[in-house]
Amino acid sequence: MPPSRRLLVLSNGHGEDLIALQLLESLHQQRPSQELAVLPLVGLGQAFAAAEAAGWLQRLGPSQPLPSGGFSNQSLRGLLADLLAGLPLLSWRQWLLVRAWGRRGDPILAVGDVLPLLLAWAGGGPYGFIGTPKSDFTWASPPPAGWGRSRLADAYHRAKGSEWDPWEWALMGARRCRLVAVRDQLTARGLRRHRVAACAPGNPMMDGFSGQPPPTWLQGRPRLLLLAGSRMPEALHNLRRLLAALPEAGTPPPLSLLLATGSSPSPGELAPLLQAAGFQAMPAGEQRLLDLGAAAGWRRDGQELWIGPGRFATWAAWADLGLATAGTATEQLVGLGIGALSLPGAGPQFKPGFARRQSRLLGGAVQPCHSPDDLRQRLLALLADPEQRRRLGRIGRRRMGPSGGSERLAALIAAQLLGGG
Repeated sequence: MPPSRRLLVLSNGHGEDLIALQLLESLHQQRPSQELAVLPLVGLGQAFAAAEAAGWLQRLGPSQPLPSGGFSNQSLRGLLADLLAGLPLLSWRQWLLVRAWGRRGDPILAVGDVLPLLLAWAGGGPYGFIGTPKSDFTWASPPPAGWGRSRLADAYHRAKGSEWDPWEWALMGARRCRLVAVRDQLTARGLRRHRVAACAPGNPMMDGFSGQPPPTWLQGRPRLLLLAGSRMPEALHNLRRLLAALPEAGTPPPLSLLLATGSSPSPGELAPLLQAAGFQAMPAGEQRLLDLGAAAGWRRDGQELWIGPGRFATWAAWADLGLATAGTATEQLVGLGIGALSLPGAGPQFKPGFARRQSRLLGGAVQPCHSPDDLRQRLLALLADPEQRRRLGRIGRRRMGPSGGSERLAALIAAQLLGGG
């Protein structure tokens, strides 16, 4: 296969954007002259902005934010909202771009689920697939206690021997598909039984974390990492419920709350919510803001809350425990050995079904809670039981695997999809 100078990457969601970026960074390091482009299928792809500004990655359109945040497959209401917002026209324009790319014979890499995989196949040229959302652990592991069973779905997946479906096997097993990589060996074995040459060279989600230690003054306090997600307004609704689940202000031990955010919600969008919850803003010149790299700090009696846009990669390993209503970031957190409690809400993403599936995927390293009171009780119990926190952390590390997956995947992409040296 002659070497290709150009690669188009399709990704369909915020978490998939981050995974794609990690892969692209490794590929750029290995092949600096490779022309790389990305088409975010959901949202605007803000995760790629810095790479685009640096000049080594081209972000293509069309793109637009959708009301469901990319989760229209989880509810009829979300699907209808996306359709009314222009999803059919957006998908048509994206298909035309992919089709034009494929006609030139340049390869396409799909990152995510069946949507980017189908588009990559429809392009007509060579393609590869990084399957991020599905794992056979989600049906091979028991559900969390008190959350019921998915008997019909589990039986369906057990009969297939894979969480991926027959139409997805067909797309992954097509002659033009040069690479299929999934998140774990269990899932890869299930696909190989259906003649899909799947591999699991490592999880790129666990790359890119900082080894920087926390400031000395922070080390003596219990530290909770708050992950409310990035989709608005769901993130604000979920954060409000997480704050309501905290122990009452003034109740020992005094907590340090590390609220790691992305481009949204912004500190300005968070301010009214925090004020309503009884927090007061710290002075902008507070030295500890600089120590943490935080954008803002808030105080409520003995509790401190720090807002850190873009600080997740540094703050995650500092936490004793996570309080989470997020997808990818929660998985990364437990992969670092930090157990988590989750609190599902109204959605569109972090609903009870999503939380149950996430807990099964991660072997119980993240524990869903039925209510703010339930979360509060479990939080206090885990803060008082470091051995249980360590046990959850060990489970999370095993399920997510070690770092280094991005480099190995980038080498496979270069060899099997791009060709040449």
